[in-house]
Amino acid sequence: MKTLFLSIALTFSSFILSAQAISETSPEGTTITISVPVQSSEGNIVVGLYDQTNFMKNPSEGLTGEIIDGKATVTFKDVVPGEYAIILYHDKNLNKTMDFDYNGMPLEMYGMSNNPMSYGPPQWTDAKFEVVKTPIELEVRM
Repeated sequence: MKTLFLSIALTFSSFILSAQAISETSPEGTTITISVPVQSSEGNIVVGLYDQTNFMKNPSEGLTGEIIDGKATVTFKDVVPGEYAIILYHDKNLNKTMDFDYNGMPLEMYGMSNNPMSYGPPQWTDAKFEVVKTPIELEVRM
């Protein structure tokens, strides 16, 4: 019993020490502020931050923005430098999912970084942008 307790204590303390080492050596990131003009005050805006490996899958980070006076704004914090893309949609019915009709066409407005005018699903090459250490402000239109 004493050996088991000692093993658990050592494992836990090594986890804490490695977590502290990671947090001390990890680079600080910057902020990405996204503003979205919205014609309707219904619902909210759901925004996902993606890198190339998870594009159109689960976002690296997701935020929800409240619509106030025809605009929603969200800010991603501590984003490390690299290439990213933003995809967002207007969740009018607050069901936390983008709705599609029977043939796959979106029923809710959506947009992506760089505001490309494309028909079809978003493409990484159209939406990607570079993050460096300076804060970024983007307006994404739907």
